[in-house]
Amino acid sequence: MENDCKHTLKGCTAIVTGASRGIGKSIALKLASLGANLVLNYRSSSKEIELVVQKAIEMKVEAIAVQGDVSDFQQSKNIIQKAKDIFGSIDILVNNAGVTKDNLILRMKEEDFDKVININLKGAFNCIKHVAPIMLKQRKGKIINIASVVGIVGNAGQVNYAASKAGVIAMTKSIAKELGSKGINVNAIAPGFVETDMTEVLSDKVKESTLNNIPLKRFGMPEDIAEVVAFLASSSSNYVTGQVINVDGGMVM
Repeated sequence: MENDCKHTLKGCTAIVTGASRGIGKSIALKLASLGANLVLNYRSSSKEIELVVQKAIEMKVEAIAVQGDVSDFQQSKNIIQKAKDIFGSIDILVNNAGVTKDNLILRMKEEDFDKVININLKGAFNCIKHVAPIMLKQRKGKIINIASVVGIVGNAGQVNYAASKAGVIAMTKSIAKELGSKGINVNAIAPGFVETDMTEVLSDKVKESTLNNIPLKRFGMPEDIAEVVAFLASSSSNYVTGQVINVDGGMVM
């Protein structure tokens, strides 16, 4: 389908990884509201992803769910290929899939370090690796990586998560330099403290301490991230690449 994703995203095809809940779900529904057809990746939350697909379809777009573990190279390739086979083009890739396995370095298990790196960092690499040839042939595309402010400033108890997100940021800048001349924009968003299932497990003491360091004096919502994704996915950001946009209420500046 021939389009330039201008003004609205009508007719564009967007892949969102980790789209069953939280930030990924909000991103998917925001892109659907702007007219994008969706390929929604999930690993295990089949009931949740079907609800997201149904909501997107109610917005008069096409949407499909594709199961797959992005940390697996071949499964990532299958996700991208299915999107290409069904919709013919891939205009937007949002690498959102991520996990945490928090612990202090003295207690962190090797498998917990590996799992976070493999999903958060290698998963993003895998998807970009497979989508890049398609976008290069099209000579256009938007790649948006969901990083974290933790990847910029670090955080005690999150050595693995911080390393994975710092890697995403560095990868974003490197790939932006490689693909920019071919009309492909590559950017990252670094959320701060966002109210999701991932942050719900934190203690009230940690939440209160975090809130005291946020100038806007509130935690972020998944929709706050989705709005910035929408900007980076549209023609409004055509001269923006290699950037990391903090969406954190001013927590890191």
